[in-house]
Amino acid sequence: MRLADYLRPEHIKIDLQGTTKFQIIEELITLLDKNQALSDAELALQDVLAREGYLSTGLESGLAIPHAKTDGAKGMTIALGIKKEGVDFESLDGKPANLIFLVLSPRTTSGPHIQTLAIISRSLKEQKTREALLQAHSVQDVTDIITNSFSS
Repeated sequence: MRLADYLRPEHIKIDLQGTTKFQIIEELITLLDKNQALSDAELALQDVLAREGYLSTGLESGLAIPHAKTDGAKGMTIALGIKKEGVDFESLDGKPANLIFLVLSPRTTSGPHIQTLAIISRSLKEQKTREALLQAHSVQDVTDIITNSFSS
């Protein structure tokens, strides 16, 4: 499985505007909806927020992976947002999240959803990869990093 197969360039935003985790999640949902990746954006948003309310998806080292299984997704899809100054995601290490991967998949999907979460968290353990993404100047730069650094 290749992350690049699910994270299309039009699902990457390198200058997130939101200032709260809820605004960031909504911004990424809107990005996916604008690019026809969702069948029901409102349902997808509700499912992600419900999941987030259960347990924060802020990890460590500036990474957050909000995710949900939802009937609002047409198929498995990923959005990536970069917020250089970070946003509070109630992360395990108490630090703000700069790299936010939103992962959505239909409720009937389990294997690829779990595998994707593992690939993202494993690939971003490397500080070099995190720094490269934060320093990216374009969507193409991000796409190149994802293609070269993220694999199953």
